[in-house]
Amino acid sequence: MAETTEPGGPTGPAGPEEPTLDEQIAAYQREFRDLDPQVEKVVSALGRLNRRMNVAYGRQVAALGISNAEWEVLKTLVLAGKPYRLGPGELAKRLGLTPAAMTHRIDRMAGEGLVTRDRDENNRVRVIVELTDEGRTKWLEAMQMATDFEEDLLQDLTPDERGALGEMLIRLLRRVEHAQPDAGGRLTDLD
Repeated sequence: MAETTEPGGPTGPAGPEEPTLDEQIAAYQREFRDLDPQVEKVVSALGRLNRRMNVAYGRQVAALGISNAEWEVLKTLVLAGKPYRLGPGELAKRLGLTPAAMTHRIDRMAGEGLVTRDRDENNRVRVIVELTDEGRTKWLEAMQMATDFEEDLLQDLTPDERGALGEMLIRLLRRVEHAQPDAGGRLTDLD
């Protein structure tokens, strides 16, 4: 949704929406004089973009009958490569979850036929979580929906602008990763 420049912004079914970026920055500057408006505009726009993209992605996976939490597991198994298998502990570590939260998520997904959970043939104590054909199909469907959404999102940028924006965002990401190396996980579980 485009930002408006009207005071108070547009209204929706739930009432007034958040202020425009310009209104937000003006309010911040009024209360905190040391604010750099250029920096605030960048980080506030990134934050709003991230929230809105997460809502859009959530709606897409919900239309497929899966949750964002399930999508994350599917994605992690695909990123592991064929045969799309990981132990629950490794999955939990990669997703920044507690073992209990991971067990709950795997139970739910196994019940939905998205993953299987079996004992490792070489080590009967070890459990292996594997992506099913149904899970891979859901992942592919979600990827197609995301690709369509992302192409639409970036349609007004030239290939050179896309490349430059990507490089700038990667530089910002590297700075955050350097300053906050433990920030890849979650502070709390989502389940």
